[in-house]
Amino acid sequence: MRPIPVVFHLGPLTFHTYGVGLALTALLALWWADRRLSRHGIAAPHFARDVSLLFLVALIGARLAHVATNWSTYSHQPAELIALWHGGLSSYGGLALAVPLAVWRAPTWWPGTSRRRVADALSPVIVGSWGVGRLLGPQLMVGGGGHVTSAWWGMHYAGQMGARVPVPLIQGAEDLLIAWVVLRLASRDLPAGYLTAVAMAAWGLCRAVDELWLLGGGGNLGSLLVIVNSLVLVVGAALLLATSERRAKLSE
Repeated sequence: MRPIPVVFHLGPLTFHTYGVGLALTALLALWWADRRLSRHGIAAPHFARDVSLLFLVALIGARLAHVATNWSTYSHQPAELIALWHGGLSSYGGLALAVPLAVWRAPTWWPGTSRRRVADALSPVIVGSWGVGRLLGPQLMVGGGGHVTSAWWGMHYAGQMGARVPVPLIQGAEDLLIAWVVLRLASRDLPAGYLTAVAMAAWGLCRAVDELWLLGGGGNLGSLLVIVNSLVLVVGAALLLATSERRAKLSE
């Protein structure tokens, strides 16, 4: 398959396809999160404002992490530090800043609701939107493929020679499957925190395996950090599951 155009023009304006895709993904996440919170009876008086702040903080974190892991390049091109239109975002960097902020501000943003209940309501949104973002982001950008492959399902990506493993499609499918499983579990009477723990563990494991087998495999700092952070997510999920179980037993 030939690569999808990574840019398109509307009159004098130039648009990057992946940027439009990520913007649409953000709108989907915002709409879906609002519906999930409303369905669970979780009040969010200033939802759009608060989530917009999270998006901004995540964007900053994603850019900082990318620059840090590619400092040898940016140290010689300081003008590129803020050139987001040239690409360069780290998903884990976004999580590293946005998640602590959300946890800290949760009592103010979602008054009268435990952090675990909020996390359970939003966990399928985060994972599912992440999956859509892989399909509408990296799949449509320069250099979005994985290793070279001779398989019939290999895809051609702009900026890369030869057919490549369609990593964004694989990761998108994984994330959407995880979101579906979490949504199915949501119909059961589970202690607060369980859904979030399942999402964290499954997503962390998939991301580590993808990095090892489909991408860099720890061969560079960015790849190594992805693997380490993915395993940290799995450990965090185990701790969350254990504490949620303990709380459930104490409340009986």
